[in-house]
Amino acid sequence: MGTTAAVSLNRTTTVRPAASRWWAGGLNGSDKLWATAFVLPYIAVFLLFVVYPVGYGIYLGSDPASYTALFNDPIYAETVLNTLIFLAVGVNVKLFLALLLSGFFMRPQRWVKWLLLVFILPWAVPAIPTFISYRWMLNSQWGLINNILWNLFQMDGPPWLDQPQLAMASNIVAYIWKWLPFWTLIFLAGRMAVPKELYESADIDGATGIQRFVHVTFPIMSNLYVVCTLLSTIWTLGDYNSVHFVSGGGPALQTHVLATLGIRDAFELSDPRMGMAAVISALPLLIPLVIFLMRKLSKGEVQL
Repeated sequence: MGTTAAVSLNRTTTVRPAASRWWAGGLNGSDKLWATAFVLPYIAVFLLFVVYPVGYGIYLGSDPASYTALFNDPIYAETVLNTLIFLAVGVNVKLFLALLLSGFFMRPQRWVKWLLLVFILPWAVPAIPTFISYRWMLNSQWGLINNILWNLFQMDGPPWLDQPQLAMASNIVAYIWKWLPFWTLIFLAGRMAVPKELYESADIDGATGIQRFVHVTFPIMSNLYVVCTLLSTIWTLGDYNSVHFVSGGGPALQTHVLATLGIRDAFELSDPRMGMAAVISALPLLIPLVIFLMRKLSKGEVQL
């Protein structure tokens, strides 16, 4: 009995200091004071700029009357369709082109490296000047593209931003133009991580360039491609600049997406609750994407 008590006493004396060290992080005295002083500003910034805006946004979007007004808005259904088209076409075309271009920029020639430097400029410069420049080029009266068409062929260019279909296509092209270099660099890094021995074995077997891509490159990069697609879709769902600074949601409010519609309802119509409802209405699409992305990342299947 005495031995049992001694053992239990030893257990308590060894467990409690370990638990206290785990909670305190092994810090004592002035170290703990300094650690607290450094951590508190980050906690305050997180609470002020992350927790509070998200909580307040959920509060604004919790009124059922806002969703009733949103669903009765005649442009909401068209906005949802525009958002789906923007995601489906913009994301998939952008990533497909990025995958192809990453193979081109794998070439060892020096001029290819200089061309890559020029290629990434639209992504490297700030987004707002990029989209404003693109809008200027598409102006139907004095824009760069229509002026070139007139000077070379003596023909009037199309009204790029005055027709809904052309304006929506212009938004998508501007979005691809802006973000294509970034994803090309991501896939370029993925290609560089493919072992060269696999390509050498494929060359020995007499594989062509397309066969090397189908049987070597893409199987290795497929998980990376899926993750990039999920990430790009999530980010694009909240993209405001591409539409606002190119078509502005026009003509006649026919090219809005959910991100721009929320800003329009909140600030132009002075109805923050309805604007937040427009943004929150994207959650049925956003939440499954985030869950799927986290599952892919948790399995450690992404290869670079």
